[in-house]
Amino acid sequence: MKLNLTESQWKDLLKEKKAEPLAFEVTRKAATERPYTGKYADFWEKGNYKCICCGEKLFDSETKFDAGCGWPSFFLASPDSPVLSKIDKSHGMTRTESICGNCGAHLGHLFDDGPKPTGQRYCMNSASLEFEPKE
Repeated sequence: MKLNLTESQWKDLLKEKKAEPLAFEVTRKAATERPYTGKYADFWEKGNYKCICCGEKLFDSETKFDAGCGWPSFFLASPDSPVLSKIDKSHGMTRTESICGNCGAHLGHLFDDGPKPTGQRYCMNSASLEFEPKE
């Protein structure tokens, strides 16, 4: 289910989902929430993290770890996850941006300083995620 909505439609959808106010700026304008302010930065319940915009499963809580950076971090995206990577040269640096391949939402960035077995750190914005507890 590929989503391609107008800015107004994205705002309405996020409002319907009761997303936090920063969600639109993060997901549609590639903003970044301040470290240690997101609702999932220090959240450890078991379940799945999904894209706040389209609801696609992105990460399993089993892959979440405390990176000490102030944002929720994962060492592996879920199997069949639509998380894609692209080069981001904003703010005078080169990084790897993580986006939802289903709806184009900016999720955060991917770094090569994570734990084994992958060595990766998906550093995500809480505002780009919604949580579904495991039953």
